[in-house]
Amino acid sequence: MTDELKKSDKVKWKTSQGETTGEVEKKLTSPTQIKGHRVAASKDNPEYLVKSDKTGKEAAHKPDSLEKIEES
Repeated sequence: MTDELKKSDKVKWKTSQGETTGEVEKKLTSPTQIKGHRVAASKDNPEYLVKSDKTGKEAAHKPDSLEKIEES
């Protein structure tokens, strides 16, 4: 993924159950806690907080694991 993602971008990613989609909530650039898990994000190693379309749950994903969905 080379493009910078921004809030409300639609993205897809692979899970153990297959591919799923969601929406970028925000870019994480500092260590954060999400659902009791530590996310080791930094300015040099950012992650994205993404909300799943299917479950409504939030999770952090590395930029490499996300693919922007081009809306037509």
